[in-house]
Amino acid sequence: MKHHAGLGVSLEETAIRIVDDAGGIVRELRAPSEPEALAQALEAADVPLERVGLEACSLAARLHDGLREAGWSAVCIETRTANAAMNTMPNKTDGNDARALAQIMRTGWFRQVHVKSRQARLQRSLLGSRRSLLNEMRSLENVVRAVLREAGLKLGRPARTRFEARVRELAGDDAAVMAIVAPLLAVLRTMRAQPEAPTRRILAITREDATCRRTDGAPASGPDGRRRRGTSRSGSDRRRWRGRRAR
Repeated sequence: MKHHAGLGVSLEETAIRIVDDAGGIVRELRAPSEPEALAQALEAADVPLERVGLEACSLAARLHDGLREAGWSAVCIETRTANAAMNTMPNKTDGNDARALAQIMRTGWFRQVHVKSRQARLQRSLLGSRRSLLNEMRSLENVVRAVLREAGLKLGRPARTRFEARVRELAGDDAAVMAIVAPLLAVLRTMRAQPEAPTRRILAITREDATCRRTDGAPASGPDGRRRRGTSRSGSDRRRWRGRRAR
């Protein structure tokens, strides 16, 4: 008889439900949300498992890889498919979620999602952290601009390296304005040096990647997501680019 398991993953603990071909619950377990602990719990259940299903979430990739390495046929399924089954349960609990996932594994009515490699996930996190730093810097700069405009001071568009000097030049004689913008400038001064490290790391990765090297000469976006200087778009290219941005 074939058996299937569903994992209701939460931050600290995971509920495990194992069902047979008829849909009856064979085992009800709980284990810490760590790959080693889950593998040991499934081993201790002493039931041959056809599939082990878990919903795509922030912890899913690590748990999926760990279970695969331990020899279990782990399957990460699409969130919408999982939610459709979970909504049939009377109460929203980790145990009921695990039971619904186990039934999905039994019936085969699921869409498996691709789980990226650890290297790809780390590279995506690197790009996201750099983007977050730049966005926060831009937000603080806009706050400083708004404060200056309220005082009738127009900052213009100075380079980021001259931003603080220009602000102090304009508002140096206004103690009330400086009392507001000085803490923001101090934070910006600290943040300004931070994106340099992830940028250097991104450039190093692109130099080592064969796919990035093949597209390096194309007049498009650079390795860190910014358009290279000296490149231009034709009219049709600009229209296509605007259309993508609008979507």
